Amino acid sequence: MGIIWLLGAVCDRIWFALDRSIPAWDQADYLTGTLNYWQALQNPQWWDSEWWQSFWTISSKIPPLTYILAAVVQNIFGTGPDQAALVMLLFSAILLGSVYGLGTALFNSTVGLWAAALCQVIPALYVLRLNFLLDYPLTSAVTFSFFCFTLWQVTLKKVEGNSDKGTRGQGVEGGEELIRVNSSPFSPSSLSSSSVAPPPLLLAAVFGLSLGLALLVKQTALFFLFTPIAWVGFTSLRQRRWGQLAQLLGALLLSTLVFAPWYRANWLLILTSGKRATIDSAIAEDDPPLNTLEAWTYYWHHLPAQVSWPLLLIPIFALLLYWGLTAVDDAKTRRGGDAEKLSKIFPVSPAWSLKWLAIFWIGAYLLSSLNPNKDDRYVLPYLPVLTVFLAYGLTRLRSLWGQRIRWGTFGLAVLLMLFNLFPIGGFIGNGMTLALSPNARQFPNMKEELPLPQVIAQIVETEPYLRSTLGVLPSTKKINQHNLNYYGRLANFQVYGRQVGVKKKFVQQDARSLSWFLSKAGKQGSVPKAQALMVKTVEEDGNFQLHKTWTSGDTTLKLYHQQTPPIEVKQISQQQPQAQIALLQVTVPEKAPPQVPVPVTYEWNGSWEELQNGIVLLTWRNLSAQESGEKTASTLAREKLWIHDHGIGMGNLYAGANKPQGTFRVIERLAMLPPADVTPGNYALEAMYLNRVSGETYPIPVPKVTLQIDPQAAPATSPELDLLTQLRVLAANLPQGTKALEQLFAEIGRINQYDPIQDYLEQARLSLEYRLQQDSQNRDWAYALALANVLQKRVSGAIAALEQVTQLDSENPYAWAYLAFVQLYNWQPRAAEKSLQPSLTKNPDSQEIQALNGVAALMQGKVIQAWQIYQKLGARG
Repeated sequence: MGIIWLLGAVCDRIWFALDRSIPAWDQADYLTGTLNYWQALQNPQWWDSEWWQSFWTISSKIPPLTYILAAVVQNIFGTGPDQAALVMLLFSAILLGSVYGLGTALFNSTVGLWAAALCQVIPALYVLRLNFLLDYPLTSAVTFSFFCFTLWQVTLKKVEGNSDKGTRGQGVEGGEELIRVNSSPFSPSSLSSSSVAPPPLLLAAVFGLSLGLALLVKQTALFFLFTPIAWVGFTSLRQRRWGQLAQLLGALLLSTLVFAPWYRANWLLILTSGKRATIDSAIAEDDPPLNTLEAWTYYWHHLPAQVSWPLLLIPIFALLLYWGLTAVDDAKTRRGGDAEKLSKIFPVSPAWSLKWLAIFWIGAYLLSSLNPNKDDRYVLPYLPVLTVFLAYGLTRLRSLWGQRIRWGTFGLAVLLMLFNLFPIGGFIGNGMTLALSPNARQFPNMKEELPLPQVIAQIVETEPYLRSTLGVLPSTKKINQHNLNYYGRLANFQVYGRQVGVKKKFVQQDARSLSWFLSKAGKQGSVPKAQALMVKTVEEDGNFQLHKTWTSGDTTLKLYHQQTPPIEVKQISQQQPQAQIALLQVTVPEKAPPQVPVPVTYEWNGSWEELQNGIVLLTWRNLSAQESGEKTASTLAREKLWIHDHGIGMGNLYAGANKPQGTFRVIERLAMLPPADVTPGNYALEAMYLNRVSGETYPIPVPKVTLQIDPQAAPATSPELDLLTQLRVLAANLPQGTKALEQLFAEIGRINQYDPIQDYLEQARLSLEYRLQQDSQNRDWAYALALANVLQKRVSGAIAALEQVTQLDSENPYAWAYLAFVQLYNWQPRAAEKSLQPSLTKNPDSQEIQALNGVAALMQGKVIQAWQIYQKLGARG
C-alpha cells in the first residue's frame, strides 16, 4: 500500500514541478478559499463564540473541510498553488486505504490491493487529483465513509451469525488465498473472532463521524451514501433488528454534531444557491432535461472514458469467464469440503458483497442523474467502489494466464496514464490514448504564462498603503476575476479581483466606484453583453489613464487607474505624530440642494495605527442649533441633520505584512447625501473619533467649514456615494416590506463587489451602535443597524437591533416579520411564531408573512398547521 501511494505521489509531484499553468475559474476560487481559512487560522480564538461564527461563515456556500486541511498544509509548507495541492496526497492516502479496506472487508486483501492500485491509474481519478477541485477530496471522504459503514455491516453480520455459509467459499481456491487473507488486519478472517473485531457500536460511531466529515467536504456526499443508509434502515425496520436500527440512528445523530455548526450558520444560503448551481447551470450549459432518456444515460455513456476501455472490459470479461467455470465445477467444489474451510475466511458471501456494491453504485448513479447539472466529475465518488468490483473480476482467474492478463491490464493502464499526463508517447502514444483512454489528456503547461502576479505587484507598488479592488473585465480560462483575486490574496491579501460591468444599469456606478480596471484585447471569454459598454467606459471616457501594458504571445493586458483616485495615502514624516488624529481640511461647495450627492474632501493626519483603526463620526448640523445649544433628541429630529460616518480611508488602509511608522496623511474624495427633508440653512461639521479595536472615543477639532443647503442651488459634480451612505439609504426603504427587498439585495450585491471583505458593514455597525446610544429613537438608524448585522450574519446583534426596530416602528407589520425571519434563521421557531402575531394581525393577507408563519409551524413539528397554511397560500394562487 505504501508503494502504491508513493509511486502515485512521485508521479503527481513531477507533473506539478513541470506545470506552470494559471489556475482557471473554479480552481482559483477554491484556492482562494484555502487562503481565507489560512488567514483565519493565523490568530485563532478557540474560546470565542463570535470567532467561531465568523470562522464557519468564511465559506458560506461550500463546506470548508478541504479548505481547512489545505490551510494547515500551507501553514507548514508555505502558500501557493503547488503547496496547497499537497493536501491531495493526504486525500490519496485516505482514498487508497479506504478502497483497500473495502475490498478486504468484502472479499480479501488481494482484491483490496488491486482495487487501490486501480484507483491510481483510472483516468477520471488521476486527472482530477491534479486539479484543485473539491471532487477528489469528496471522493476520498465518501469512500472512507462507505468503508466504515461496510465494516460495521460486515461485523454485525458476523457477530449475529447471519452470513450465508453455504455460498461463502465461491471464488477462492486453496490455502494460498487463506494465507494472503489472514495477513491483513482488516481481513475477514480477523473479523471472524468477536474478541478481535471492533465492537459494532464503536464502528457505528466511527461511521457517524466519517459521514459528518464527508458532508463537511461537499453536500453532494449524500447522493452517494443515502441509498445504502436507507437500505440498511429499511431492512432493519422490516426485520425488526432494533439494535442495528438504534446504532444507525445514533451514528446519524453523531454525524449531525460534526456537520451541524457549518450548516446551521449557512443553511439559508445553501438553499437559495441550490437553484443556481443545478437548474440555472444546467440550462446555461445545455444539459439534457430530466424528462429525456439522454439525461439518465449521460453518465453511462461517459463511463468508458472515465475508467478507460481496458480497465472496464477486461475485468468484466474475466469475471464472466470465472462465473462460467464456477458453474461447471460447482458440484466438485462442494464435494471437496472447501466451503467449510472458506467459511472461516469470508464473513459474507461474494454474492452479498457484489449486491452491496451494486446498492451503492446504482443508488449513486440514479441520484447523480437526478441532478439536472451534468459533469463527469460530479460522479467521481462512485468510481472507487467500481474499482473494487473490477479488482474482484481481475483476481478471479488464478491460472498463469490469469496472472498475465491481470498484470498486463494494469501495465497497459499505467502506460496510458503516463501518455495522458506527459508528452512522451509520440504518435504511438497519441493513438493508444485516443483509442483506449480518450478525453483524459492533462499535459503540464511548461510555457511561460501570463504575468498576472506582475499585475498585482504593480497595483501594490502604486498604492502601497491601500487595499485595492481590481475590476476584471475579461473572463477567460487564464484571465478572470477568480485567478486575479487569488494572486491578490497571495500578495498579503492586498488586492482583490472582481468581475464588474455585468449589468448595463450598473455600468456607470461600477466605473465610478473602482480605481483599477484590467482589460484584454481580443476574445473576452464568458462575459455578458454589458461588458462591451464597460470596456468602452473605462478606456474612452477620460476618467482613467492607461497605467501599464503587458504582452505575452498573442495576448495584451491593459491596466487602467483612475486619474483622481478617491483615497490617497502619503507618508509625510518619519517622526511619530501626536496621539490623536487631526482633521486638517474639509472642502465642500458653497451651496448644495438636498437629496443630491455633495462632493466633500477630508484630509486627515495621524499615526498609521490610529488612522487604520479609526472610524470618524461626522455630523453636519444646522448652525442655528449649534449656536443656541439645542441638542435634544426632539431638536435633532426636527432639524433632519445628516451624518457621514465612515472608516478613515473607507477602511482600505492596509500595508500588507508591514507596520508603517511615522506620520501619514489620508485624503478622502467622497460624496455625502443631505436628506430630502433637511431644513434649509447653513450647516457646519462636528467630528468624533471611534477606535474600532479599543472602543476609545474623543472629539476631533474641525477647521471652519460651512455648507448652505438651498433647494434652488445647482448640484455640483460629485463622485459616487460612499458605501456606508448607500447602505443607510437602502435600509431606509426596509419599512416598505417585500416590494423593496428585491431592489435592496440587488444593490447590496453590487456594492459588495466594491468592498470584497465587506468592511463597510463593520464600519456601519460600529458607528450606528454608537449613534443609537446617543439617540435611541432614530428609526432609520435602527433599520440600518439591523441590516448591517443581517448582512454580517451576526444573529444576536440582528435580533437585538430588530427588537429595537419593532419598538420604534411597532405599527409596521414588516418590522415584526423581519424579526421573525432572523429568529427562524437562528432556529427559534417558537419565538418567530410569537413575533409574527402582530404582523398577521396588521396584514393578514400578506403571502410572505403567511409563508413565514408556515415555516415556523413546520420547524416546531406542527405539520398539520403548516399544511393548512400551505393549502391556503395555494388557493390564493
